[in-house]
Amino acid sequence: MKILMYHVRPDEVAAIDTWAKRNQVTVDKTPDPFNLATVDQAQGYDGIVIQQHGKVADPEIYQRLKSFGIKQIALRITGYDIIDFPAARANGLTITNVPAYSPRSVGELTLAHTLFLLRHMGETKARELQNDFSWGGLKSHEIHDQTVGIIGAGKIGSAVARLFNALGATVIAQDPIQRPELSDVLTYTNRETLLKTADVVTCHTSLSPETTHMIDAQALKTMKSDALLINCSRGPVVDTQALLTALKQKQIAGAGLDTIEGETGIFGEDCTQTGIDHPALNELLAMPNVSITPHIGFYTDDAVQNMVDIALTDAKLTIEGKTSPHIVHAD
Repeated sequence: MKILMYHVRPDEVAAIDTWAKRNQVTVDKTPDPFNLATVDQAQGYDGIVIQQHGKVADPEIYQRLKSFGIKQIALRITGYDIIDFPAARANGLTITNVPAYSPRSVGELTLAHTLFLLRHMGETKARELQNDFSWGGLKSHEIHDQTVGIIGAGKIGSAVARLFNALGATVIAQDPIQRPELSDVLTYTNRETLLKTADVVTCHTSLSPETTHMIDAQALKTMKSDALLINCSRGPVVDTQALLTALKQKQIAGAGLDTIEGETGIFGEDCTQTGIDHPALNELLAMPNVSITPHIGFYTDDAVQNMVDIALTDAKLTIEGKTSPHIVHAD
């Protein structure tokens, strides 16, 4: 059996090699993203594993995979909106993802963004760079006095709930599926009540037509003026232009973002020589009440190992004609 992994980072190599040796499968690696220009590299392989945020949009890609005898695409990420599912189905391709690589890794980054903003670390650093060590305006809230509102209390959202609950915060959540096992750490409510009530609103939903721009101008106006918005899910969940307006007009107090619309080609790359061709991101980076990380919620040793292991195992199962527990459908 031979599997090709696309868009491989140096930090993934050891995990890939360990899985390949343990399972006695040949796993070759390329740093290239998966697209029409690189799909022919998959010829001669039994399956592929990809990891990227750029869309696999051209139907010809799926046709070529079918012509190579490949029957699957294993995503080593959670989000699957990059896939053209009608094209995949038309060419007999099974799509799998990694639904839970390490919920705690994203939860801990959510907490880090929240603490950074609550303790005014951005404002403090901006002052220190000017040799201003005054205290004015830096008095902060403590976590145990805050109400944290979680939109999407699935595997990641529930991990977030447990972290904030352990620190004494009041946790509320909005999710169409209400899990009785979370009753000791959160209280369910509707979205409007959550937006009106929460001191911290944090998003942990997948990306779909229903969640695209879920946090829009109206949602931001509904939030408290001293509330914080955290997005460690997918960039388009938040309307970036609406967020910029809300921050400039002081409709909310600050934002922590691990993802943003139009991040492809920027987050995960070194832009020191090229600069950033993203006006909204440049504006956000200049705001001391905004905390930005380059989509690294997943980026811990445990999470990277799990993403590699699960995706490769899914590819192997599908190639062998078995059923992966992680098959996804867009319907």
